[in-house]
Amino acid sequence: MKLREISELLNAKVRCGEDRLDEEHETAFASDLMSDVLTLGDYNPVILTGLSNMQTIRTCEMGNLDIIVLVRKKKATEEMIEEAEDEGMVVMESDYSMFKACGLLFQNGMQPIF
Repeated sequence: MKLREISELLNAKVRCGEDRLDEEHETAFASDLMSDVLTLGDYNPVILTGLSNMQTIRTCEMGNLDIIVLVRKKKATEEMIEEAEDEGMVVMESDYSMFKACGLLFQNGMQPIF
């Protein structure tokens, strides 16, 4: 699924990484526990989380993950956006709950990691 499609399905605002919206990604993972996210680098999934602080960006940097969708009306801070831009990440913001966002992505072909 293209990142552009993800943005449209989740009615998400793209905060950075607009130049990457035509990239395809097949898998997603949802968690607010960044320790769980650290284990996913080999898969490079789209990360859905409600954790909106620098820990999210730093964890994704360490785990070589670069697509973040903030859910539950969470907003990225300017500091988060600046760091994400420096790292070439994509950050989106969706008002949907994590459950709804995951359901919509799964219903439209996005696959879980496990």
